[in-house]
Formats: sequence, structure tokens, C-alpha cells
Amino acid sequence: MKFTLHHSDPLSKARAGTITTDHGAIETPIFMPVGTVASVKGVHQRELKEDINPDIILGNTYHLYLRPKTQILEAAGGLHKFMNWDRNILTDSGGYQVYSLSANRKIKEEGVKFKSHIDGSYHVFTPENVMDIQRTIGADIIMAFDECTPYPCDYNYAKRSMHMTHRWLDRCMKRFADTPAKYGYEQTLFPIVQGSTYKDLRRQSAEYIANAGAEGNAIGGLSVGEPAEEMYGMTEVVCEILPEDKPRYLMGVGTPINILENIALGVDMFDCVMPTRNARNGMLFTAEGTINIKNKKWEDDFSPIDEMGITFVDTYYSKAYLRHLFAANEYLGKQIATIHNLGFYLWLVREARKHILAGDFLQWKNTMVKQMDKRL
Repeated sequence: MKFTLHHSDPLSKARAGTITTDHGAIETPIFMPVGTVASVKGVHQRELKEDINPDIILGNTYHLYLRPKTQILEAAGGLHKFMNWDRNILTDSGGYQVYSLSANRKIKEEGVKFKSHIDGSYHVFTPENVMDIQRTIGADIIMAFDECTPYPCDYNYAKRSMHMTHRWLDRCMKRFADTPAKYGYEQTLFPIVQGSTYKDLRRQSAEYIANAGAEGNAIGGLSVGEPAEEMYGMTEVVCEILPEDKPRYLMGVGTPINILENIALGVDMFDCVMPTRNARNGMLFTAEGTINIKNKKWEDDFSPIDEMGITFVDTYYSKAYLRHLFAANEYLGKQIATIHNLGFYLWLVREARKHILAGDFLQWKNTMVKQMDKRL
């Protein structure tokens, strides 16, 4: 993997770069649609590629390991071939899913024993087998196995957990170095900074991760319910330490406003289920603010979903029609809303990139944040 930094914004820490892997170029800043179970929920790969057009999507190690299982993915020739996606894929480590299963898992130094949410069977994730699983899934970028702490989190627990994440990283890196890439293309490992919302722990973790010398770095544990200001504070601390010549990935974040504020702090890569999950509940993100399409006010509004026309659905369908689909519980409504939201998120990071390259990002960002904060 290669990272080229093209331009840094003079008035903020925002940067425009390009990550190049064997599956092509990723222009940053980038938003990665979440394809949890080898599918971005409700979207055909054809629409994903032609209308939403991301350079990279995200797959979920925990879910893919349980279903369809790694042996099926291996027989298919890896996740790219299985789901017919010829661009980049990043897989998370499963650490977040294990965190969210708090009632059904046990964390020890060796790894994590957990119960499948599908059939109740028991499984173990260790730093070593999580590397093997992600190698077999076939992602271009794979994540180190970490423990994601909850919010709020006791300082001593956060500290113990962070040190264990660092020890797990050493084991991940050893296993990764000792195993070959699969399917004929290179794979890259990103470590993850932890430390909850404690500045001293975040600094310590960022230094440990920076010294690991990986080709890219991630910031974890910051989309777990903490106030946005805490998230920005931690991101700022970490971005000051993580090397400038490597991409920085903020995991699981967030709203369009969160994304712009974190780009301004020096983050290059994002993922979040929000555009797809909120779409299925009738919330549309636009440059002018958010729309709850279920509201009665849209019942006889025959204007396009979004005049900007970022994806084909925006001008093909009216707000009144989309509201009707939601009222009738017709699945097409959820699909239309999903394509719109993902298209908007990708438009947003690409506009950010244009303004970083033009040198007026901060002014544009401040205007956009005000506009997008409205309820329409």
C-alpha cells in the first residue's frame, strides 16, 4: 500500500491524499459504506459502483466469520469474488462486535470467548486467528484485534484495556508478518489507538501505535456514546501524534457534521452505519439539513427528493412518493433512501477534498456545518 499526501489545508489540519493498493486508488478524505455481511444493506453492487461510487467499502470480520464462514469465502476466491466487487475492501477486527456482545463474551489475555448471536455456539477470537480470518476474507486493509472500551469507562479499566490492546497488536503484527497474503494481491495491517476519553491514555496509545511503523493507523473507541466534543478532543490529541505520511482512519464515525469536523482535525478515512440505518428509518441527509420523510408535511410535496441530484434516485422520485412508500412499508422506500444517503456522504467527502485542494476548506466546512444542522 502507498499513501501520497497532495495538499494540507492552511487554516486547519485537513488533508487530501491518495491511498493506492492492488485494487486501485482511494482518494482521501473517504467515506467507506459498511457492507457488514458481504452486502451494503439494500443496495445492488451495480448501484453501489455506478451511482454511489466509493473507492472502498467495509466488511465485518465477526459477521463474515459466522456466516457464510471463512471456508466458503476461501472456496469463492475471497470476498471480492464472492460478492463481485473489484474495488478495495477493509475489514474491521471484530473487536467492536465483541464489545457490543457484552453479555455473551469473556475477555482474557489470550483472546475473547463469545457466543454467536445466530445459533448460540461458542467461538474464540485471538490476535492470531483474527489475522488468519481476515487474510482468508481477503481484505486489502485489515485491522488489528483490539478491545473497544464502553463509554463512560473507568480510568483504570481503560488503562488496562489499552495495554492489552497494545500486547495484542504485537501478536497481530507477528502473525501478520509470518503469514502470506492470499489471492495474489497485497494486504495491509492497520493498528488501532485506544484509551477511552482520557487524554494521557490516548497520547500513550497514539505513541505506541505510531512507533509500530504500520502503513496506516486507526483510532478506535470513539463512536460509543461519548459527546461529540469529547470525540473531537481525543481525535485532535491523537492526530497530533500519528505520523503525517500515513493515512488515519477514525472508526465508526459518524454524522455528516462529525465527518467534516474530524476531517478538519486531520482524519482521512471514515465508516459508519448511520447513512444506511437512518435511511431505513426515513431520515435523509442533505446539504440543507435532515429530512424525516415520514412527516406529514411531505405528503403532497411533489418536488424531487434532493434538487442537487447526486444519485439518480434524487430527481427520479418525489418526496411525496418516497413518503408514501414508507407509509405503506414498501421496501423500495428504504432502498431509495439508502442510495440517497450513501450518495450524499460520498459527495460530502469529495467536496471536502475539492475545497482542501482549493485552499478554502475551513470556510466551506463552517458554512456546511451550519446548514446541515437544520431539521427541514
